[in-house]
Amino acid sequence: MGKPTLVILAAGMGSRYGGLKQIDPVDAEGHKIIDFSMYDAKRAGFGKVVFIIKKAIEKEFKEGVGNRVASCIPVEYAFQEKEDVPEGVVIPDGREKPWGTAHAIYACRDIVKEPFAVINSDDYYGVSAYKALAEFLNAPEAEKPGLAAYCNVAYLLKNTLTDNGSVARGYCRVNEAGFLTGIDELTKIEKTATGARYTEDDGNTWKDLSVDAPVSMNMWGFDPSIFPYLKTSLDRFFAEEMEKNPLKSECFLPIETGRMIAEGKASVKMLSSEDKWFGVTYKEDKPGVMASIKALKDAGVYPERLWD
Repeated sequence: MGKPTLVILAAGMGSRYGGLKQIDPVDAEGHKIIDFSMYDAKRAGFGKVVFIIKKAIEKEFKEGVGNRVASCIPVEYAFQEKEDVPEGVVIPDGREKPWGTAHAIYACRDIVKEPFAVINSDDYYGVSAYKALAEFLNAPEAEKPGLAAYCNVAYLLKNTLTDNGSVARGYCRVNEAGFLTGIDELTKIEKTATGARYTEDDGNTWKDLSVDAPVSMNMWGFDPSIFPYLKTSLDRFFAEEMEKNPLKSECFLPIETGRMIAEGKASVKMLSSEDKWFGVTYKEDKPGVMASIKALKDAGVYPERLWD
């Protein structure tokens, strides 16, 4: 078995952030958050990076990210386009966005042939998470749990919140054996003076949420057995779900993975990280991200220039 691959979801244009945040520098040397993800993955033992992008940003993305690191780690590209649908599906008039994270992962089905991790392009996950993922993905099959053996890295909610607005997080339900039983998608969580709260009715009512709750930041470990499951998920989505909201409906990776768990087709081992996650959900987040990167460099976690 070869080294695992790092798959990076980079097709989003960062609507809340106001630009193509994947290529926005976060330090004086011009590194992007995505650089630190690739650097951490490479030194943890990952052997290749696959970027999932849209054709519309290919030139800008390659010039800003891919070409700079291709001499240090092999790089490939997969393209998530709304036209990639099952035969016979008619794309609704006015549909602009792709079909969600499950659809994005399915876009690399012809490229990725080895165990792989999935991350967001604009999230900083920390060193320990990549080490844990590499250890799981490199483990012999006999040492993994039964079924299709996948994993997810959970973070403490308090290590993922921003001071600059609400966030969406996947609240992880975990059994005593340490396996994921389901993810509840909470789309509006706010930091408060005493902890955190969330709403499911656009702010009419709020519920408190423990800041020590485990949440998914879309950092997964899979192997190629996921692709047939995703095809089934997408077939069902286009047949049953798309028409409910033709312009905005999406097929989400956490929901489809939860469905596999419920149907007894997959198990997801929960890995954990106590590192602080950070990202640029909003433009106001950027100064804090830059300060965090500088602190990590000052502590010796990263060199001044990653790819020299």
